[in-house]
Amino acid sequence: MKPLDIAIIGYGTAGQAASLYLQRQGHRIHQVEQAPELRPVGAGFLLQPTGLSVLDELGLGEVARLCGARIDRLHGENERGRTIMDMRYADLDPRSNGLGMQRGALFEVLRSADALAGSVQTGVHVASVDAECGTYCTDDGRSHGPFDLVIVANGAHSALRQALAEHVLRDALYPWGAIWCLADDLHHRFHHDLEQRYRRAREMCGVLPVGTLPGQAPAARKLSVYWSVRTTDLDAVLAGGIAPVHDAIGRLWPDAERLMRAMTDLSAWRRASYRDVVLAKPHRGRVVLIGDAAHGMSPQLGQGANMALLDAQALSQALERGTTIASALDDYARTRAAHLAIYQFLSRWLTPLFQSDLDALAWWRDLLFLPLSRMPIARGESLKILTGLKRGWFGRLPL
Repeated sequence: MKPLDIAIIGYGTAGQAASLYLQRQGHRIHQVEQAPELRPVGAGFLLQPTGLSVLDELGLGEVARLCGARIDRLHGENERGRTIMDMRYADLDPRSNGLGMQRGALFEVLRSADALAGSVQTGVHVASVDAECGTYCTDDGRSHGPFDLVIVANGAHSALRQALAEHVLRDALYPWGAIWCLADDLHHRFHHDLEQRYRRAREMCGVLPVGTLPGQAPAARKLSVYWSVRTTDLDAVLAGGIAPVHDAIGRLWPDAERLMRAMTDLSAWRRASYRDVVLAKPHRGRVVLIGDAAHGMSPQLGQGANMALLDAQALSQALERGTTIASALDDYARTRAAHLAIYQFLSRWLTPLFQSDLDALAWWRDLLFLPLSRMPIARGESLKILTGLKRGWFGRLPL
């Protein structure tokens, strides 16, 4: 396909990766971001083999691994010390692992490779997009474009999904969110595991090693600590001071509470809420949605950033193969459909096992989750889910 004029709305992971791919194909990129300056949003996350394969293709895998923290295992216990989840990447493939990263680290890795980062327009509030004309309108009433393609990559809470209103099957706020912070790895208690503790499904605390920012010494490595909170209670919890949070985490998991002892308030903590977004089709006319804007889901399966990277890769490949924009967008949607559908389904049905008021579900989880996951077929499927490789009910993504 000949070089296109492409607008990208948003400079998160999906927008950054899409820009890198499309620049390399010779397309002309116009990118805007709502924030007043280019900066990351979020704490730590887990890059799976799928996301790492995209970074490798972009030539950024090595620098990501230098600042990230290798993750070999996911381990969860209930409040009585009973193991509920124990999954190791090596059980699927001895060469496989996850990579805990700070959101700021991935942001800088992608930005450092972006020759056009300096030309991204910040502080731009996009009010609407016109799918037929390929334009977008800012909140000052000005229209911009037309563009051959408008890529909406401005996150799960995007109001621009209304451009595809007829394709929106689900767009709901998850009833549970989280508060999180980055903590110093003072006691070197956490190394290559993502660890979680649960009290029924009402309380969950997690600790993920996330390494350093690019260029920092190993001594600066951080841990991402998160605490499950009802979405309706997020603001009240952050306004209530650090003592109740200390006490609640300390009762569930003293080792995690020790990470917070140097904190005198909650100024380092941030809130996170999540949406469950399902689109029948992620595009209409000259507009396509990617990343969380197209398929927001719970973070319970740890796939968000990986999905964003895979979207950018698949869209660039579809545009390279396509003879028209319409055929390329149809190709992109088909390529991603089965992978997205299974993770949206699993995220929706597994999340209440770990974040809900359903004590009976938590009881069954504690009784059956580990034994079932150790059965030969179930273990293989569980590991495919963990690593982001499951495609549809029976397929697997190639790496």
